[in-house]
Amino acid sequence: MISLKKYLDMDPSQLESSKPATSKVPGEQKPDQHTEPTIDSKPSPKFDTKPEAKSERQSDPKSSRKTGLKSSLKSGLKSMLSAKASSHPSSDLTAIILDSYRAALLAMGKSGARACPAVGGGLQQTLAGLEDRLSAELTTLLVKDTETEVEERLLQWGGCTAEHFKTKTNEVKELLIVLAGTAKSMGERDQRYTTQFNKFTEQLQAIGDLEDLSQVRASLVARATELKGYVDQMAEDSRKSVAHLQEEVTTYEAKLKEVEQVALQDALTGLANRRKVEERIEWRIAHQQVFCVAILDLERFKQVNDTYGHPAGDNLLQQFSQELQSNSRSTDIVGRWGGDEFIIVLDGDLNAAKSQLDRVQKWALGEYTIKLAGQSNPAKIAVGASMGLTQWQPGQTLQQLIAAADSSMYGEKALAHRQNG
Repeated sequence: MISLKKYLDMDPSQLESSKPATSKVPGEQKPDQHTEPTIDSKPSPKFDTKPEAKSERQSDPKSSRKTGLKSSLKSGLKSMLSAKASSHPSSDLTAIILDSYRAALLAMGKSGARACPAVGGGLQQTLAGLEDRLSAELTTLLVKDTETEVEERLLQWGGCTAEHFKTKTNEVKELLIVLAGTAKSMGERDQRYTTQFNKFTEQLQAIGDLEDLSQVRASLVARATELKGYVDQMAEDSRKSVAHLQEEVTTYEAKLKEVEQVALQDALTGLANRRKVEERIEWRIAHQQVFCVAILDLERFKQVNDTYGHPAGDNLLQQFSQELQSNSRSTDIVGRWGGDEFIIVLDGDLNAAKSQLDRVQKWALGEYTIKLAGQSNPAKIAVGASMGLTQWQPGQTLQQLIAAADSSMYGEKALAHRQNG
């Protein structure tokens, strides 16, 4: 049996010779050479070894038909391969791989934030920024730079996470050591008192053997004074132990509050992180408060990172965060939502929130001065933002509220792009 590929590559003369030989039936005799051929018999072709015979064979119609079949099969196979390739173009495959890579970046950031909220927020925001950067025009250099930065950020996050858990472990160990020391001191104190009371009991028993009443009286007075001393000492020791324990508890309460504050704070800007903002929103929903949510997305922030570098971009985020916080009310919750997105939870109805956002737009947006590493002249950067504002409605969930604010923000951004051409 000849494969299709081998058949297509064979020469017509080889095709002729590749015919299977007719098997002979046992006992069958060859026809006599002088026997006249029947009507179905064909004379055996005679092949001359002269060059002219070769030319005759090439022009044989049977060979021409086989050559045409070969060409037709080749043409059909090429057509099938072309159709198969066109059904899955490389551009579609590249798009699918890119979408999967971007989704993986977001998933890694979300998992890092859940695994260690104290240090995972920064990783989530960084990976979200890298994912957004890949939505622009794709180049080989951009992909390589993204890969390098992802690796660096993951290593940094791993080191910070390990250090964080090491610190927490040391704090727990320190607390256990203090508790063990307190228990040991109390046990030693109790043991000391046990010895003293055993001795005191023996002295009382000895009084019973005295016959002189005056000696009995003197001994009882002495033992009563001694007993009072024991009680006073026990009270003083207990007071010191309680005071020491209270001091330790106060110290560790302060440490726990500090750790909790760090866990709810954005490491770069000092604003509330996503976890804290979500907690405050959930509290307002549970208590049926009247409030609004505004989401701000800085415009062309990616260009700042690409032009001046990430340190300059971080400095701009820090300055903008300070202005955003200082121009917000003390009752409002100002947080960094992720990357170059910020969120404000405003108490009050939509009209009051709009009035407050006008103040933010007037004082927090505008020109900022950024110092550049290795350069004497700072950079002047104009900061604008698209804002989305929505008021919470009864029965609305946190996710629905954020989605409504996002939709409002993206609508304003699309309108600004159309107006700017």
